[in-house]
Amino acid sequence: MSTADALAPEAPVVPGEAPHILLIRAPYYRGIVDGMTAAAEVTLRQAGARFEAVDVAGAYELPQALRIALRGKTRFDGFVALGCVVRGETDHYEYICNGAMNGLMNVALQYGICLGTALLTVDTIAQAEARSAETGPNKGAEAAVACLKQIALARRLGAA
Repeated sequence: MSTADALAPEAPVVPGEAPHILLIRAPYYRGIVDGMTAAAEVTLRQAGARFEAVDVAGAYELPQALRIALRGKTRFDGFVALGCVVRGETDHYEYICNGAMNGLMNVALQYGICLGTALLTVDTIAQAEARSAETGPNKGAEAAVACLKQIALARRLGAA
């Protein structure tokens, strides 16, 4: 068992068929997003989930990709959005963070989907590394747990 396996939050039990999850990644900061992806995958494997991953250009494209995935009848039970935005010297950071997070929430609410989000919005790379490292808390694993819990809730309430 790797360190990531030992420190990943415990995956919830999801009743019924194994959930199928789409990981939507914005790997502009590849090392950060790869770390969150690895932790999310550990959590999803613990739950017996099947998963696929797609990459988009950046954080701003995350909600667009989520909406594209929902065109027609989707084959996914849930979604996990992974990305990182590091504050710079301009207000670009504010626009990207607000647009991406609001976009993800708007799509999730409009379509009633199960979504876990790990879009790091940080001041420094060091802060992002601390939230995506193999040791310690990892936001990718937390987003996978959130997605799985939403799927379990939807199934319990007959909404899935």
